[in-house]
Amino acid sequence: MNIRFTLVAEGSTDKALVPILRSAVRCDPRIREITPQFADPGKLSPPRSELAKRTRKALDLYPADLLFVHRDSDGLPLETRRNEILEAVESSVRAQTTVPVVPVRMTEAWLLIDEAAIRSAAGNPRGTTILDLPRLGAIEDKANPKNVLYTALRQACELKGRRLARFSPQDAAGLVAERISDFRPLQYLSAFKEFQGELKRALDLLARTIGT
Repeated sequence: MNIRFTLVAEGSTDKALVPILRSAVRCDPRIREITPQFADPGKLSPPRSELAKRTRKALDLYPADLLFVHRDSDGLPLETRRNEILEAVESSVRAQTTVPVVPVRMTEAWLLIDEAAIRSAAGNPRGTTILDLPRLGAIEDKANPKNVLYTALRQACELKGRRLARFSPQDAAGLVAERISDFRPLQYLSAFKEFQGELKRALDLLARTIGT
């Protein structure tokens, strides 16, 4: 089965989810080829506008077999966000196979699983400075994982003075997911387990409709 998927996210930095989604889809033995697409937020209506309009526009620009829609939970229960996404898509693009992507806090929480990837993204793969990273079981408890990731990247680069001032943790954060070689630790996070279940159901549906 060949899959083309589109990710609709809240902002440009959420493009970091694409390698995670690609890896998760690839785990299904029925998948032969994957064509990932990231819906450029600049071509869509603002993130806080009506989600149904954003997803419809995204699919006009980036047609796909499988639609991923990312929303941070922002303190709401995962089930609430999930239903919000599915109802919005159903109201705008009927019969579109959709998987909600809802980290407990922010996308960056899913990038805190690999210290080596963070050091590599910071441009200092052999650095030895101790990084203040949370244990795997505590990642979803962090109130602001974006700040945790940015702090870790600044520590990992081991730059000082003006060179540190010029270092962009935002740019480096976009490289972290590309440098992660093993996403299996995500399976221990509650939000990712929920995502995996939704993805399995979606791929089962696609296998019935477009074949294997």
